[in-house]
Amino acid sequence: MTKTVKVLASGVFDLVHYGHVRFIEEAKKIGGKKTQLIVIVARDRTVQRLKGRKPIISEDQRRAVIESLKPVDEAILGYEDLSFEDTILKVNPDIIAMGHDQQVLEKQIQSFITEHNLNIRVVRIGKFGREDLDSTSKIKRRILNEESQNNIP
Repeated sequence: MTKTVKVLASGVFDLVHYGHVRFIEEAKKIGGKKTQLIVIVARDRTVQRLKGRKPIISEDQRRAVIESLKPVDEAILGYEDLSFEDTILKVNPDIIAMGHDQQVLEKQIQSFITEHNLNIRVVRIGKFGREDLDSTSKIKRRILNEESQNNIP
C-alpha cells in the first residue's frame, strides 16, 4: 500500500489569482498520486507585520477560499507569532512546497529542518510565465489605475 505523502504549502493568498492557483496545483503534484495538501494561510496580523499593510480580504475568508480549491485537502491559519516551526512540528509534512518569492522563509525552514534532523524535503515551485496580473500588488495597481482613468473629467 502506498503511503500518503503530506505536502505543506503557505502564503498570504490575498486576492487569489492564477499564480496562487498554479502554485497550489504544483504543490499537490510534487507528492505524487497519494498526496494530502495542507495549506497555511497567513494571519492578518502576520501580514501587517511582514508587509506593513493589512490584507484586503480577512484571514477567515482567505482560508475558506483556499480550502475550497480542488487540490487543497485542508487550509489552516498560521500562528500569529510567525512560528512556522510550530506548524511544521504540528503538521509533520514529508514535503514543504515553497513559492518562487519565499527565499528568506525557505532558508529559515531549511535551517530548522537541519537543526532538528527532520526528514522533510523542501521543494521550490517556480514562477508561472510572465502574466500581466500575476501578483496581488499588480492587481491592486491595475484597479487603481483604471479607477483613476475612469474618474478623469
